[in-house]
Amino acid sequence: MNPKNRLIASLIGTTVVALCCFTPILLVMLGALGLSAWAGYLDYVLLPALGAFVGLTLWSYWRYRRHCHNQPD
Repeated sequence: MNPKNRLIASLIGTTVVALCCFTPILLVMLGALGLSAWAGYLDYVLLPALGAFVGLTLWSYWRYRRHCHNQPD
């Protein structure tokens, strides 16, 4: 996987996890499926996932920048 694709994938993952953490999208979907009892445990999963994706995005950006600067003109 090249650095640009890795950066794009990590940005998409970060956006999806952030939407699930800070908006009621996931709660509405769980309620519609009858799984709203799981809503209390979402923080234990989503907040570490958000941290992991933010870290992955920063690492991917660093790798992308390093790859671009090492390319000969």
